[in-house]
Amino acid sequence: MKSIKPGRGPSMMGGAGAVCSIVFGVFWTVLAASMTGGMGIIGVIFPLFGVLFIIIGVMNAVYHFKNATSENRYSSFDITDGDEEPDPLDERFGKTSIQSGASETPTHFCPYCGAPVQQDFAFCRKCGRELPKE
Repeated sequence: MKSIKPGRGPSMMGGAGAVCSIVFGVFWTVLAASMTGGMGIIGVIFPLFGVLFIIIGVMNAVYHFKNATSENRYSSFDITDGDEEPDPLDERFGKTSIQSGASETPTHFCPYCGAPVQQDFAFCRKCGRELPKE
């Protein structure tokens, strides 16, 4: 069964965006602290926005870089077989994939890659090539 998986490219771009957010937060914090030095509560609140950007940026960077480099990742762009890469949410919540109708006992094998296929399949589940008609 095919499933949609996250692409590594969008996750890496999200990680790069998170690094930009961290850099922005550092600049904001330094500049806000230097401009609002003796202004009471405003001198505390404005630098805290920068600290908030840094915290959110670090959390996003960890998530996106882990997602871009890990074997089993969350995504919405790559389409893979469940055998190649299981859905991490299914593993986390204990869901098993539901196969519809067809028996899972292979009766034939793909002549291109050797993967087991059922008699009524038109395409190989592993390599995706059209199976010869018998």
